[in-house]
Amino acid sequence: MSVAPQSNPNAAEFAWKSDDIFGRIASRYDLLCDVFSLGIHRLWKRRVARRIAGESWSVLLDGATGTGDIILRMLVNERAGGRTIIAADISEKMLAIAQCRLAPWEGEVQLRQLDAEAMPAVPDSSVDAYSMSLVMKICDRHRALKEAFRVLRPGGRLVILEASNIPWRPLHRAYLAYMHVCMPLLGWLATAGDGSAYKYLLHGIRDFPSAEAFAGEIESHGFEGVTFERLSLGIVAIHTARKPVGK
Repeated sequence: MSVAPQSNPNAAEFAWKSDDIFGRIASRYDLLCDVFSLGIHRLWKRRVARRIAGESWSVLLDGATGTGDIILRMLVNERAGGRTIIAADISEKMLAIAQCRLAPWEGEVQLRQLDAEAMPAVPDSSVDAYSMSLVMKICDRHRALKEAFRVLRPGGRLVILEASNIPWRPLHRAYLAYMHVCMPLLGWLATAGDGSAYKYLLHGIRDFPSAEAFAGEIESHGFEGVTFERLSLGIVAIHTARKPVGK
């Protein structure tokens, strides 16, 4: 399945150091998810939360937790039961919201400000599972995958929810056309005219690799047992993989 890395590792061409968009929209982020996906993101997140919870792990690192939505969905259905969850994000304001939402589980969840592209504070081979949701398209995904591989213990599991492609090309083109027309208007209304939010998301959705190509990229970074499941006809996909034992 090996596929050569794409030429542009950051599909959205997003640089958080020069545009703190997530700090600006933190209080409206979950509303934006509802607006842009027409609420379907709730089903995707519920599915990936169940997938993460079903994996065998003692320590989980959620690499870009945002407002803590995935972790919250996982914990309301199943307590950590002695397992440790590290919910990390680069945005202080997003983490502040996550801290409030996850307060009932403060003994089970650690919140940390980390950059998924470079996490020197996280030791090599120190977590059993690593997850990221709807973030690979707005970061340098090759650096993020390299870090995920580094921090995972041998045999550790990778779970990623990300934008994908609808296999039937005419429908995929129609979906992209819909997003191109509707996302700027909806984003402008939901963010009170802040164009960055929908600009980055639109670019990321349009230019992110297909599910097959992204699976090949994951494999090219050393992971094995790479699989993916398309959701909502292929608008997004859940990718899973394992760090080989002995690596």
